[in-house]
Amino acid sequence: MTNKIGACISSVGGYAPPNIVTNHDLAEIIDTSHSWIVQRTGIVERRIVEPGTPVSELASFAAMDLIRQRGIEADQIDLIIVCTVTPDMSIPATACIVQEKIRASKAWGFDLSAACSGFLYGVNVGSKFIETGAHKKVMVIGADVMSSIINVRDRASYVLFGDGAGAVLLEPSDSYHLRIFDYLHEMDGAGGKHLYLPGGGSLRPASHDTVDRQLHYVHQNGPQVFKFAVRKIEQLSRQILKRNNLSVKDVDLFIVHQANMRIIDEVAWKLGLSNDQLVTNIQKYGNTSDATIPLLVKDALSDGRLKKGDTVLFAATGAGFTGGATLARWGY
Repeated sequence: MTNKIGACISSVGGYAPPNIVTNHDLAEIIDTSHSWIVQRTGIVERRIVEPGTPVSELASFAAMDLIRQRGIEADQIDLIIVCTVTPDMSIPATACIVQEKIRASKAWGFDLSAACSGFLYGVNVGSKFIETGAHKKVMVIGADVMSSIINVRDRASYVLFGDGAGAVLLEPSDSYHLRIFDYLHEMDGAGGKHLYLPGGGSLRPASHDTVDRQLHYVHQNGPQVFKFAVRKIEQLSRQILKRNNLSVKDVDLFIVHQANMRIIDEVAWKLGLSNDQLVTNIQKYGNTSDATIPLLVKDALSDGRLKKGDTVLFAATGAGFTGGATLARWGY
């Protein structure tokens, strides 16, 4: 990249609902066990909101945490991008609701939907507003209330997901070297049939029939999703490193979408990553979709795993199928 203005992440915020649901809790309501879940997913617990809690609430808490961390006022934000697959409602965009809740009176915004890849897509879209000089402060929020779209009768899927939100602030970089410097995104629409929510859109508007047929829950072909995630994350990671004349050994930290520990382990093995290069938190949050990467960044900073100057490789895949990888040199 040769842009004169670079974009960097200048602050991170996050929010995890206080209600912790353990594997043992789930075993009391569905046919499962702690050992079964850990063996197949690596998840020990997840956070679940009270029914009816809107995603805008989680997103706003994450946004305010970011604003406090950065020491700015909400009205300094120029643009809000909310990445989610569980919006409060179809109209208006959740970004509008968040803008009002946090009183970011001078910001415009929109929602972005790319499933679990959405947050990375949002970061790279937001970066362009910084790189062109159009904006100085762009907030990208990844937030989902996955508990609202997962069927408790679908044991294989129900144990995977949690609720949460994370946010980053993009600003112009003070250093050419400390910035987001490349991204690579792909989409394979043929994979849409393997992970989708069939009811509620223009194809199948909500009705007694769609409710009775349980079409307002996520439908997932787990083996196909697993195969795609492993193959595409490895492929995109190698491609973006190669075109930037880097190797896996040059990566200080690999921050990957927290979908399933088996996927993460398989990708790490295929790439030849060491334990020092890998950071995870799926154990305590589960798969929070758009929120996994910003929550992981926040945890990595808190734990001292992510430091200024680190070369960071981000990667994710999601329904669609979508996929993406981003390279950055951490700036704060």
